[in-house]
Amino acid sequence: MNKAQLVEAIADKVGGRQQAADAVDAVLDAIVRAVVGGDRVSVTGFGSFEKVDRPARYARNPQTGERVRVKKTSVPRFRAGQGFKDLVSGTKKLPKGGEVAVKKAPKGSLSGGTTARSTVKKAAAKKATAKKTVAKKTTAVKKTAAAKKTTAKKATTAKKATATAKKTTAKKATTAAKKTVTAKKTAPAKKAVAKKAPAKKTTARKTTAKKTTARKK
Repeated sequence: MNKAQLVEAIADKVGGRQQAADAVDAVLDAIVRAVVGGDRVSVTGFGSFEKVDRPARYARNPQTGERVRVKKTSVPRFRAGQGFKDLVSGTKKLPKGGEVAVKKAPKGSLSGGTTARSTVKKAAAKKATAKKTVAKKTTAVKKTAAAKKTTAKKATTAKKATATAKKTTAKKATTAAKKTVTAKKTAPAKKAVAKKAPAKKTTARKTTAKKTTARKK
C-alpha cells in the first residue's frame, strides 16, 4: 500500500478523498518534524517514532569487501507497539473492517497532551522571564560600572587641573621672588654710582685751583 492507496482507504471515514489526503499529510508532517527535533512520537497500540544517534564506525562494502569508515549520523527508528506486534504475530485476531485495529487512546490521554503542552509553554515562559531578569540585571551592572568610570574620570581630571593650577601658582611666585631679589641687588649699585659722581667734581675744582695758583706765580 502506497500513500495514494492509504488515502483511498480512509477517504470514506473522514468525509472525502481531499480530507483524507490532508489528514495523512498533516499526520506524517507532524511526525517527521517531531522526530527531526529530537522528540519521541508514541501512539498507544501502534508504536513509536524516535531519533537514534549512531556513532562513527567501520563497515564493509558488500560489493568489494573493502573496509569503509562511516561517519557519525542520526537515523529515524520505529518501534511497533505491543498491540501491533500481537496482531501481526497472530496472538490476537484482527478486528473486522468496521472496527479499529489499533486500540484507541485511553480517556484523558489526549487532554493530557494538551496539559503537557501547556506545562511546556509555562516552563518556556518562566525561562524567558528569567532571561529577561538576568538581562536587566546585567544592564544595570553595566550602567553602574559606566557611571563609576565617568565619576573616576571626572575626579582624575579635577585632580590634574588642581595640580596644574598649583604648579602655575608656584611658578608665578618663584618668578616674582626672583624679580624682587634682582631689583634689590640693582638698587644699591645705582646708589653707589650716584655717590661717586660728586667726587669727580671735587677733583675738577682742585685742578682748577692748582691752575689758578700757577698763573699767579
